[in-house]
Amino acid sequence: MSAGTASAPVTRCGDHTVHWLDDGRQRLGLVPGFGGSAAAWLLHPQAGAAPRQPEVPFHLWRPWFGDPDPFSVASLPLVPWSNRISGGGFEQDGVFHPLAPNRAGEACPIHGEGWLQAWEVLAHDGLQIGLRLASRHFMGSPYDYVATQHYELLPDGIEQTLSVTHLGENPLPYGLGQHPWLLRSPGTRVQARVGGVWLGHPDRLPRAHTAMPPDWDLCAGLDAHGSLIDNAFTGWDGTARIEWPESGWALTVEDTSVTGDGCLLLFRPEHGPSFCVEPVSHPIDAVHLPGRPGLHHLAQGQSMTQRLRWRFHRIG
Repeated sequence: MSAGTASAPVTRCGDHTVHWLDDGRQRLGLVPGFGGSAAAWLLHPQAGAAPRQPEVPFHLWRPWFGDPDPFSVASLPLVPWSNRISGGGFEQDGVFHPLAPNRAGEACPIHGEGWLQAWEVLAHDGLQIGLRLASRHFMGSPYDYVATQHYELLPDGIEQTLSVTHLGENPLPYGLGQHPWLLRSPGTRVQARVGGVWLGHPDRLPRAHTAMPPDWDLCAGLDAHGSLIDNAFTGWDGTARIEWPESGWALTVEDTSVTGDGCLLLFRPEHGPSFCVEPVSHPIDAVHLPGRPGLHHLAQGQSMTQRLRWRFHRIG
């Protein structure tokens, strides 16, 4: 993989450079300087339109148009943990580590730190890109680490890898995840094999683990529209499927790091054009749950990795 070649185009969106991957069927844009996030992932018209549908680009992830809100991107990396941490921080080996809120309107710090920092481009060509973040006590956090991302276009999708290596002297709990925003048409559905769910308080922090409520049955398939869901589903087998029947497209994601009891977070807001299916390593506020499920306690020099394969295909 070579850096800055003619086959690796870049554009500007607002104040940020978008680095593009393109194989003639799909196009993926990354914004390293804006949280190491994705700006867009779309299918070219020649990828094949559904019968009786116009041949237009189909956005697998919600496109970003330069909005300064980091949550307006197509997808953001979650490192060194995902979702919310309550209590102003956490205790590790008898030492309390404070964490400051990091997003306006949120009482708790959310989604780690990677999405708030600029990443550097290690290498970039038309089919692959590598990014790196060296983060040392960002906003006063206890975390000192190096994270890397790698995206590679597959014939029918992308492979997405996120890794983190702990550099601090004392062990700390780590988690990883991805936060893609998916556009929802009237018939959009999501399906995944899961075993249970963490129910939440009104502040969206977990209060009890239970079997799935009948109207939240992800195993059978769930409408992307409805009442608010912002919950972590447990016992995930590592695969999920999103369908857009009006457009004739489906998208599957496979988390190859899941070995039996994975975690999938579904964010279904009551209103708006998009929702989220988030492969994550741990439930919300896992650092305060019994046994800290899904978190990896990394000593200096130790690492963890999440590897996702996203694949698109026609339906109908």
